[in-house]
Amino acid sequence: MSTVLKGITLSEYEARERTSEVKSEYYRGEIFAMAGGSANHSLIAANVVRELGNVLKERPCRVFNSDLRIKVEESGLYTYPDVTVVYGPLEYDVDVSQTVTNPIVLIEVLSDTTESYDRGTKASHYRRISSLRELILISQKEACIEVYLRQADDAWLLRDARSLQDQIRLESLDVSLSINEIYRGVTFDPDASSRSLSSGEVSP
Repeated sequence: MSTVLKGITLSEYEARERTSEVKSEYYRGEIFAMAGGSANHSLIAANVVRELGNVLKERPCRVFNSDLRIKVEESGLYTYPDVTVVYGPLEYDVDVSQTVTNPIVLIEVLSDTTESYDRGTKASHYRRISSLRELILISQKEACIEVYLRQADDAWLLRDARSLQDQIRLESLDVSLSINEIYRGVTFDPDASSRSLSSGEVSP
């Protein structure tokens, strides 16, 4: 990500987002353009939205794609996660309209250009959200999903899955998702350093 503008007020940021074709993050007066995703990135995120939407359709939960902006109230970051789950009524930011502040689950599909940011600075922001119970990072290069679960003492417990035959358990939502369904239709790079498949493509 690169800084687009500095010294920007929240109202100026909101006005730009309403008309811009490119989504941007906002933090402490700076706007950062968000890079576009690959086909794999888009497909994985869509698969997750579909699977979560199906298993949660009878529950008081809502599943959102990357069009939903959230605010980390504890740090002031405005951003667009790949997938957001909210349990119960939506709570909105008082400063920027249509910005949600109470996710229970956030999901990011990792990209080469943003992986270090997503794992480091961005994850650190996310972990400060008081409502957040699980943070999920999904590789698009291999079958690898990491689930970070908040503990009672605010520590975060990591569990991961690295086989298409596995499922990931989301304790905060009391649901399990098939790894194969999350990667349905995805073609992995055969030159990736670590492989979970004997062939390069997930079965349709």
